[in-house]
Amino acid sequence: MTATQTVSQVSGTSSNRRAKRAPKPQGQWLIDGHDPLNDDERIKQEDAGLAVKQRVIETYSKQGFDSIPAEDLAPRFKWIGLYTQRRQDLDGEHTGTKTNAELQDKYFMLRVRLDGGQTTTEGIRAIGEISRDFARDTADFSDRQNVQLHWIRIEDMPEIWRRLEVVGLDTHFGCGDVPRVILGSPVAGVAADEIIDGTPAIRRIKDEYLSTDEFNNLPRKFKSAVSGSPRLDVTHEVQDVAFVGVNHPEHGPGFDVWVGGGLSTNPMLGQRLGAWVPLDEVPEVWAGVCRIFRDYGYRRLRNRARLKFLVAAWGVEKFRQVLEDDYLGRTLLDGPAPKPYEKERDHIGVHKQSDGLNYVGVKPAVGRVPGTDLVKLADIAERHGVTRIRTTVMKELILLDVADAQVDSLIAELDDLGLSANPSAFRRGIISCTGLEFCKLALVTTRQRAITLVDELEQRLDDLDVPITIALNGCPNACARTQIADIGLKGQIVTDEAGNRVEGFQVHLGGALGLDGNFGRKLRGHKVTSAELGDYIERVVKNYKNQRHAGEQFRHWVVRADDSELQ
Repeated sequence: MTATQTVSQVSGTSSNRRAKRAPKPQGQWLIDGHDPLNDDERIKQEDAGLAVKQRVIETYSKQGFDSIPAEDLAPRFKWIGLYTQRRQDLDGEHTGTKTNAELQDKYFMLRVRLDGGQTTTEGIRAIGEISRDFARDTADFSDRQNVQLHWIRIEDMPEIWRRLEVVGLDTHFGCGDVPRVILGSPVAGVAADEIIDGTPAIRRIKDEYLSTDEFNNLPRKFKSAVSGSPRLDVTHEVQDVAFVGVNHPEHGPGFDVWVGGGLSTNPMLGQRLGAWVPLDEVPEVWAGVCRIFRDYGYRRLRNRARLKFLVAAWGVEKFRQVLEDDYLGRTLLDGPAPKPYEKERDHIGVHKQSDGLNYVGVKPAVGRVPGTDLVKLADIAERHGVTRIRTTVMKELILLDVADAQVDSLIAELDDLGLSANPSAFRRGIISCTGLEFCKLALVTTRQRAITLVDELEQRLDDLDVPITIALNGCPNACARTQIADIGLKGQIVTDEAGNRVEGFQVHLGGALGLDGNFGRKLRGHKVTSAELGDYIERVVKNYKNQRHAGEQFRHWVVRADDSELQ
């Protein structure tokens, strides 16, 4: 045997040993056991967060911010809807270089949960009064159909919870490694074109499952949606689990099941299980999917602790088989896919309800409405006979049950409040995340930049005959759904022409959901400073208007446009 052969055999033996070495445990409970593999898992096992509410009421609200232990402050406060907000004196250069404890202020963001986007004028008035009295008049409607308040002090939380409870609202599971708010069609139960009303399923999930502690320790957040609208109005393609209204040829109206969607730094579109589920079985199937995530979801690495990674590893065929065999004990019926809906999925404007009344959809500026204006909104609504108000995934507000004779007056008063039922294409299609103003993960300012950007574009371009969605995100986490916008803007610190480090954005173009759903085209090396943003979007939109074919959508033009026309 030669020396070369000996070395080769030794090398081969080492390679075989490495190949046979057991893979690292991923923290999957039913495979690896429950031993925590990181600090987050340890903290959740010791106390998954719900008991912390009583400690806020009995201790922290009386002794103040400095009495709160670090492990309650983060992560346990998330379970009751509280995040510390960002210090106001730290710009984006400090993000990622300072710890969470160094970045945080002694004030909180509070997330009020609105499952299905459903509330009343009493609920809106209560939120507005809380905002006015305790949150420096801040109120931001999110693309998860929630409301977020800022500048909240721990001392005020018992009174805030009391006021919310009076109107049937709460902050339970507002954040954290739990099932978040359940998205629903904002016109469920009233839309004339509705396939099926998913509201009973949403209520049962919340009442029967979220009122217990069964799902208070998931690998990470779990996002759900239930909508029976043919408008596909809950971004079902980017949810962990979604139920989409369809008509089965034999069994009638029910839901098509989707799993494994999500954005952030590893975006994936959800996939159909190919299963049809009747309304009364939706909660059980929802719980089965959630239990699979709890039992098999990856817990070792936080950046892989989402259901989409498990679905990608297993495939939908195995996922459905495990759901049927191990969690439901029965075979699900096969069913049809939802019909494509290629028009705008929002509900802006005046629309007829199934009962002959109307619903009116209006758009606040990127979802921000001062608390004092929310109180005025509730008053305006009630003067026009409206008691039911809905929120949407596009940060709109919808007023239900408007009589024909009240429509014009209602629209005029809402317009005076800055809530337009006929917004420009830019105002209609823009969303942003919280950004540097309050978020500890953000690198750049987004919400205020989005507000001024709309004003700029309306002056420069007048209006468009087709909608264009614009999403401004303060970091790579895609809370504003950057990758599925026509123009997606991911916040970064960039270098301007003078060599200064300034706020800017990486550009993604042509993202979309629907029949040709895809993630936006990222222009290699192309970044835009915040100050240049208006000039850049004006240039690209003018190129689109000049070059488009008849009826061509922006995203389709992007596919065929030269890079020079997109820069």
